[in-house]
Amino acid sequence: MMITDTYAAGRFGLSFELFPPKTPESEAVMWHTVDELMAYEPALITCTYGAGGSTQTKTLDVISGVKSRHDVPVASHLTCVGSSVDELRHYLREARDRGVAAIVALRGDPPKGETSFTPVAGGLRYASELVALIRGEFPEFGILVAGYPETHQEAVSPAADLENLKRKCDAGGEAVVTQLFYDNADFLRFREQCDALGITVPIVPGVMPVTNYAQIRRIASLCKARLPDDFTRAFEAAGDDEAAQFEAGVTFAARQVEGLMAAGVPGIHFYVLNKSPATKRVLEHVGLRAR
Repeated sequence: MMITDTYAAGRFGLSFELFPPKTPESEAVMWHTVDELMAYEPALITCTYGAGGSTQTKTLDVISGVKSRHDVPVASHLTCVGSSVDELRHYLREARDRGVAAIVALRGDPPKGETSFTPVAGGLRYASELVALIRGEFPEFGILVAGYPETHQEAVSPAADLENLKRKCDAGGEAVVTQLFYDNADFLRFREQCDALGITVPIVPGVMPVTNYAQIRRIASLCKARLPDDFTRAFEAAGDDEAAQFEAGVTFAARQVEGLMAAGVPGIHFYVLNKSPATKRVLEHVGLRAR
């Protein structure tokens, strides 16, 4: 699969990210979400896996199930954490056999309790090495890589972070999907910096509509995403009212997506957290209506 086809001229590349559910009840919710969001004709569905690869098999079950159910291109996340090169090859062969079209190639976070990333014996240290492995030995896969509008929290500097992104793209990354952010100025600045450095692949903003203020504060603190003052004020005004928080989140996300589309982004990648109501509302608001 050529990822660039997903963001070809005249086509808006819409994608949704899932995670492997842990219970039968949460799995039912996820499948309901998938079935509802397919009405918006996504170009790609992706699925993460747990820390250290703890849900790799479940990830493949989810995305192969999505493909079987809806015949849409699917992508698996893959990290360097806890896997030797031979184990990575094994996963890639199984993903290929299950009809996975693309890989979201990541280094991955250090295991819980560790402050720095250390590869296992026979493993890889950098995402760019994983990209090179996929491109060299599994050329049938499309490859997406991660970008960080507010700089990766482990980067020694913004410039070093951008150079690392360029290495991933030069190694074979076909599109950049960004970490979540809540100020479009951060994304637009990042996009300009990528262009100045000679990164020419599509740069796709990752958006997470917020429906729970406490949850997003936890997530934002983990990935060091800044919450703008107008965002914070809207949720503080909503207080503990869940319905008001939902409306505040949908309104903010819709305004954010409108701004990104006006700036000519090639698509939007929604972190949906296996739920559809907020994302559906945002899509309808910006004119991407269900078919």
